[in-house]
Amino acid sequence: MKKKSFDFYIQGAVQLGIAFGVVSLLARWITGNTILSSPETLIQYGLIGGIGYAFMGGLALILFGFVARKISYTFLGKMTIGDVLKQKLNPFGYWYMMALLISMSIYTLFIQVMGAGLLLHILFPVPLFIGMSIFLFFLFLIGGIGGLYRIHQLAGISVILVFGTIILIPVYSYMQEGVTVIFEGIRLYHPYLLFTTNKESLWFISTGLLIFFGQMITDRATWQRVFVIKKEKVKMVFILTGLIWFTVPIAITSLFLLAISGRSFDNIYSLIFELINILESNMLIFVFILFCFAAILSAASSELHALNSLFVRNIVGEFKSLTNHQKFKYKNIFSLVLISMLLITAIVLTPYPLELLFFFGHVYSSMIFAMLYIVFSKGKDTLPPVLSSFIGAVGGLVATSFTSYFESIWVSFFLSAIIISLFVLKNLLQHHSRSRRNLEDSSHDAH
Repeated sequence: MKKKSFDFYIQGAVQLGIAFGVVSLLARWITGNTILSSPETLIQYGLIGGIGYAFMGGLALILFGFVARKISYTFLGKMTIGDVLKQKLNPFGYWYMMALLISMSIYTLFIQVMGAGLLLHILFPVPLFIGMSIFLFFLFLIGGIGGLYRIHQLAGISVILVFGTIILIPVYSYMQEGVTVIFEGIRLYHPYLLFTTNKESLWFISTGLLIFFGQMITDRATWQRVFVIKKEKVKMVFILTGLIWFTVPIAITSLFLLAISGRSFDNIYSLIFELINILESNMLIFVFILFCFAAILSAASSELHALNSLFVRNIVGEFKSLTNHQKFKYKNIFSLVLISMLLITAIVLTPYPLELLFFFGHVYSSMIFAMLYIVFSKGKDTLPPVLSSFIGAVGGLVATSFTSYFESIWVSFFLSAIIISLFVLKNLLQHHSRSRRNLEDSSHDAH
């Protein structure tokens, strides 16, 4: 594949094996939300919530591995999730799904940029506009211009920093302070974190698993990695990634436990500043800050790259035939417009990470069975995925007026599941009826 071709921008140079496939996925899924949601989850839902956050993300990756194997063997030669939707849906269903995917992609990119903005605001005494401009400039260079080849170069650095952070800092800090001293400090100042009978945390974990899996099964960057990992190894890559990813939020949570042990705090985000203050080694502080920004930049670059690929290949490409030069031109213009919008939005708004994680919850949960139907069904059948995702999302939003938010997410999920189940049952009955008629006709002809 030529380096100057747009296909090279989308897929890079080579098929990935297990080792680099895991690195690529970790760089995609260790995000700003992973870092910033850990203190909020810990304070709001206790230690069980912190462990649960790790569990639901890791399990979602493992479960998606079984779906990814089916995708890689069924849709050979594809490059994006849009290619699969084009093959499986009629024009109405295709554009409906593409509109949802583009909306979710911009939203996911916004989460990463907001994470970078919050960290810049907490860690550095510089105007937010300057810090965000620098971050978005690197985002444009890597995700907007560089493509998957450059993203994979950053992924290696990012994963090294991740493990340098989650291994070196906790081990060093707990050896310095002492595990017993830290535990006693938490029990004295924050005993509520140790409660294990918090029903709200169980709601959070189970609902979060739905949202994580829904986000993963619709994630543009993740689908592109499925197509560049060797198909016989793709399931193992996702399983190993899930097991490794599980350790990252656990390690980050342990760092924040260290930050609040034996002391109070002003607000959730002051915990990051407290953590920096208690790290006595300048090298460890430097490693932690680099880890934060490398993780966010890597995840954001993956999302921008996937969004560019989807926009040029599966949206603009549907209306006109593009030369290679025109593809790059549209991609660059789209990236610049999007980054300008993100810069303005990130400066104006300051939402909380958990709010961002659950904001699209009804859509994510309603898309699970819709996407499973698209992947596992035979032939082109647009109505089931479109109808189930639409009714599920709308039904869940309506349910928020008379149930809790977590319960309404489950309403979206079950409405979508019921609709898909009815269509599957109808198809099975039709198949059985045709088989019986064919058998009767064969028997009649024999007589």
